[in-house]
Amino acid sequence: MSRTGVDAAASVRSPQTRPRHGDLRRVGIATQFWYPVALSRAVRTGRAVAAVFAGERIVLYRGRGGAVHALEDRCAHRQVPLSMGVVEGDVLRCCYHAWAYRGNGRISQIPYLPRGCERPPRGVRSYPVREAYGLVFVFPGDPEQADGAPFPVLPQYDAATHRTMTFSRTVRCHYSFMHENLLDMNHQFLHRRVLGRIRPELLGYDSGERFVEARYLFVPAGGRKDRGAGLLSAEGRGGRENPDVVTIRTEYPYQTLEAVPEGAELPAFSLWAAYVPEDAEQRTCHAYGLLMIEKPPVPGVLHLAWPLIRRFTERVFAQDRMAVEAEQRAYDEQGEDRNHEVFPLILRVRDVLRNNGVAPGAS
Repeated sequence: MSRTGVDAAASVRSPQTRPRHGDLRRVGIATQFWYPVALSRAVRTGRAVAAVFAGERIVLYRGRGGAVHALEDRCAHRQVPLSMGVVEGDVLRCCYHAWAYRGNGRISQIPYLPRGCERPPRGVRSYPVREAYGLVFVFPGDPEQADGAPFPVLPQYDAATHRTMTFSRTVRCHYSFMHENLLDMNHQFLHRRVLGRIRPELLGYDSGERFVEARYLFVPAGGRKDRGAGLLSAEGRGGRENPDVVTIRTEYPYQTLEAVPEGAELPAFSLWAAYVPEDAEQRTCHAYGLLMIEKPPVPGVLHLAWPLIRRFTERVFAQDRMAVEAEQRAYDEQGEDRNHEVFPLILRVRDVLRNNGVAPGAS
């Protein structure tokens, strides 16, 4: 993740590329990446949990050995969901006829099969799985590419100097609306009753084939209710004289927001987010977020403030969800994308999302 300091002469560099796909709201998310599909704490030992990725039904289960396995959520026998099944040791048994599956999807037992009869040659599809940051990630693409696929690196998550707040919410919109919402800080008027009057100042942005990175300053617009400027600046968190630059980056398919004080190794305030499509049409996504905040010098202060921070961020997210879901409804009612975007930064991130996504109708 980029750590960019204040640069009053920051330039705007946006290479002109020809989008591969037309209607962004019909572009599917690429499968060759790691995506969170559940909270780790939701997948308890000895239980099966239903999950989903872009219409693909997935069952997660944690075996006796502690490892999480991910299988296609349909029994090879009669297509009954395996998430309704029973975990026995390290195998998952279908609730209907008790067919048992190993973590690799192979059939380990058919209880009533006569001796001498062969089992079906195939079981069900298995997915590569990784657990990190309190989340269960699966790789829905070609399993042979899983080891080489980029995986989020968040050193502040495990740092003793930071504390993490986890978010998990379903949002009824195409994932692209979420990327645009966070990257475009010009919508702060939406949050005026929560954040107060603040003015985001775009210092510049950079972009490439798979990323767009914008740098903002949040300037108080006057009055006593400028709470947002304090939260997003080092001045508000530690009394430093110079505010931090807030860097927001779409690094396909993830998104980050962070403020890194000058000379610091880790961000003082950072958000990592992934928007995982749920339905096959990808008009609904599940937003997973990790908000990581540096602990202040006074012990216990962040712990006491934690419920207030949670309430504050939930209110901001609720307003953003209202806006992006309204955008999706307009798209559905009109049958096309009629919004007239004029901000070059958002036009650029749309190109990145189009060019890295899956064309409509492609598998």
